[in-house]
Amino acid sequence: TRYSGEAVMIFKGLEISLTGMLAQRVRMHISASNLANANSVDENGTPYRRKIPVFETVMEKEGNINVYRVKVKKIIEDPAPFKMKYDPDNPLADKNGYVKLPNVDPIKEMVDMISAIRTYQANLTAFNTEKSVILHAIEVLRA
Repeated sequence: TRYSGEAVMIFKGLEISLTGMLAQRVRMHISASNLANANSVDENGTPYRRKIPVFETVMEKEGNINVYRVKVKKIIEDPAPFKMKYDPDNPLADKNGYVKLPNVDPIKEMVDMISAIRTYQANLTAFNTEKSVILHAIEVLRA
Protein backbone atom coordinates (compact mmCIF):
# COMPACT_ATOMS: atom_id res chain seq x y z
CA THR A 1 0.00 0.00 0.00
CA ARG A 2 1.64 3.14 -1.25
CA TYR A 3 -0.27 5.50 1.01
CA SER A 4 0.68 3.73 4.23
CA GLY A 5 4.37 3.83 3.27
CA GLU A 6 4.13 7.55 2.61
CA ALA A 7 2.30 8.05 5.90
CA VAL A 8 5.03 6.16 7.73
CA MET A 9 7.63 8.35 6.02
CA ILE A 10 5.79 11.55 6.98
CA PHE A 11 5.44 10.54 10.63
CA LYS A 12 8.94 9.05 11.01
CA GLY A 13 10.23 12.06 12.99
CA LEU A 14 7.24 11.96 15.29
CA GLU A 15 7.88 8.27 16.00
CA ILE A 16 11.53 8.83 16.89
CA SER A 17 10.68 11.71 19.25
CA LEU A 18 7.77 9.81 20.81
CA THR A 19 9.85 6.72 21.57
CA GLY A 20 12.61 8.96 22.94
CA MET A 21 10.10 10.57 25.30
CA LEU A 22 8.84 7.16 26.43
CA ALA A 23 12.41 6.01 27.12
CA GLN A 24 13.15 9.14 29.16
CA ARG A 25 9.95 8.64 31.12
CA VAL A 26 11.22 5.19 32.13
CA ARG A 27 14.55 6.77 33.09
CA MET A 28 12.74 9.33 35.29
CA HIS A 29 10.67 6.60 36.98
CA ILE A 30 13.78 4.54 37.71
CA SER A 31 15.60 7.57 39.17
CA ALA A 32 12.56 8.32 41.33
CA SER A 33 12.50 4.70 42.52
CA ASN A 34 16.21 4.82 43.29
CA LEU A 35 15.72 8.02 45.30
CA ALA A 36 12.75 6.56 47.17
CA ASN A 37 14.82 3.52 48.13
CA ALA A 38 18.04 5.35 49.02
CA ASN A 39 17.73 4.06 52.60
CA SER A 40 15.79 0.83 52.03
CA VAL A 41 16.82 -2.54 53.38
CA ASP A 42 14.71 -5.67 52.91
CA GLU A 43 13.55 -7.99 55.68
CA ASN A 44 16.79 -10.01 55.40
CA GLY A 45 18.97 -6.93 55.83
CA THR A 46 19.95 -6.78 52.16
CA PRO A 47 20.18 -3.18 50.96
CA TYR A 48 18.37 -1.93 47.88
CA ARG A 49 20.56 -2.05 44.79
CA ARG A 50 20.37 0.91 42.40
CA LYS A 51 18.65 0.22 39.06
CA ILE A 52 19.96 1.46 35.70
CA PRO A 53 18.01 1.49 32.40
CA VAL A 54 19.82 0.34 29.27
CA PHE A 55 18.48 1.78 26.03
CA GLU A 56 18.88 0.68 22.44
CA THR A 57 17.99 2.05 19.05
CA VAL A 58 15.93 -0.45 17.09
CA MET A 59 15.30 -0.34 13.36
CA GLU A 60 12.02 -1.93 12.37
CA LYS A 61 10.57 -2.36 8.91
CA GLU A 62 7.14 -0.96 8.18
CA GLY A 63 6.47 -1.84 4.57
CA ASN A 64 9.55 -0.70 2.67
CA ILE A 65 10.39 1.98 5.21
CA ASN A 66 12.96 1.68 8.01
CA VAL A 67 11.59 3.17 11.22
CA TYR A 68 13.98 3.85 14.09
CA ARG A 69 12.78 3.66 17.65
CA VAL A 70 14.34 4.01 21.08
CA LYS A 71 13.51 1.17 23.43
CA VAL A 72 14.41 0.07 26.92
CA LYS A 73 16.54 -3.01 26.30
CA LYS A 74 16.70 -3.99 29.96
CA ILE A 75 16.96 -2.65 33.47
CA ILE A 76 20.05 -3.79 35.31
CA GLU A 77 21.22 -3.54 38.89
CA ASP A 78 24.22 -1.32 39.54
CA PRO A 79 27.16 -3.58 40.49
CA ALA A 80 28.78 -0.80 42.57
CA PRO A 81 29.50 -1.84 46.14
CA PHE A 82 27.10 -1.00 48.91
CA LYS A 83 27.92 1.91 51.19
CA MET A 84 29.26 0.89 54.57
CA LYS A 85 28.40 2.79 57.75
CA TYR A 86 29.90 2.16 61.15
CA ASP A 87 26.95 1.61 63.50
CA PRO A 88 27.76 -1.18 65.98
CA ASP A 89 24.43 -0.76 67.80
CA ASN A 90 22.41 -1.47 64.66
CA PRO A 91 20.94 -5.01 64.64
CA LEU A 92 22.01 -5.33 60.98
CA ALA A 93 25.67 -4.57 61.77
CA ASP A 94 28.28 -7.19 60.87
CA LYS A 95 30.84 -8.50 63.39
CA ASN A 96 32.98 -5.38 62.80
CA GLY A 97 30.08 -3.02 63.48
CA TYR A 98 29.41 -1.99 59.88
CA VAL A 99 25.98 -1.83 58.24
CA LYS A 100 25.51 -2.20 54.49
CA LEU A 101 23.48 0.63 52.93
CA PRO A 102 22.07 0.96 49.41
CA ASN A 103 24.50 1.98 46.64
CA VAL A 104 22.27 4.94 45.73
CA ASP A 105 23.84 8.40 45.57
CA PRO A 106 20.97 10.92 45.83
CA ILE A 107 22.98 13.67 44.10
CA LYS A 108 23.77 11.38 41.17
CA GLU A 109 20.08 10.42 40.94
CA MET A 110 18.99 14.07 40.91
CA VAL A 111 21.51 14.88 38.16
CA ASP A 112 20.29 11.86 36.18
CA MET A 113 16.67 12.94 36.67
CA ILE A 114 17.43 16.49 35.49
CA SER A 115 19.20 15.06 32.44
CA ALA A 116 16.21 12.80 31.70
CA ILE A 117 13.80 15.75 32.03
CA ARG A 118 15.88 17.88 29.66
CA THR A 119 16.18 15.06 27.15
CA TYR A 120 12.41 14.51 27.38
CA GLN A 121 11.85 18.23 26.77
CA ALA A 122 14.22 18.17 23.76
CA ASN A 123 12.28 15.26 22.29
CA LEU A 124 9.00 17.09 22.96
CA THR A 125 10.31 20.20 21.19
CA ALA A 126 11.40 18.08 18.20
CA PHE A 127 7.99 16.37 18.19
CA ASN A 128 6.10 19.68 18.23
CA THR A 129 8.35 21.15 15.52
CA GLU A 130 7.78 18.12 13.28
CA LYS A 131 4.05 18.31 13.96
CA SER A 132 4.00 22.00 12.99
CA VAL A 133 5.85 21.23 9.74
CA ILE A 134 3.35 18.50 8.88
CA LEU A 135 0.38 20.76 9.67
CA HIS A 136 1.89 23.56 7.57
CA ALA A 137 2.42 21.14 4.68
CA ILE A 138 -1.23 20.07 4.91
CA GLU A 139 -2.32 23.72 4.78
CA VAL A 140 -0.12 24.34 1.73
CA LEU A 141 -1.60 21.30 -0.01
CA ARG A 142 -5.14 22.50 0.73
CA ALA A 143 -4.49 25.86 -0.96
